[in-house]
Amino acid sequence: MSSRIVPAVLIALLLVVHAQLWFGRGSVGSVSDMQRKLEAQKAANLAGQQANERMASEIRDLKEGLEMVEEKARVELGMVKPNEIYVQVAAPAASAQATATAR
Repeated sequence: MSSRIVPAVLIALLLVVHAQLWFGRGSVGSVSDMQRKLEAQKAANLAGQQANERMASEIRDLKEGLEMVEEKARVELGMVKPNEIYVQVAAPAASAQATATAR
């Protein structure tokens, strides 16, 4: 009789271990579900990090970008600072082309 108890106990323990592996906490299904959630969270973190980097870059440009704004205003709009004289030299081909289109 005792020779049958040991295999029965071992089989019972094996069943408990398998039940835990397939249905319990830390089971195969639970681990794969957690891995999917982890990948989704990593993707969300990456998107958030990229958004933060864009915002930081935009803030840095706004803080340090006054020179760029000034340059654009000077080149594109012809704006000048007080007590500056603005001189514009037109190329001869551009002025001849402008008079030809005006006629």
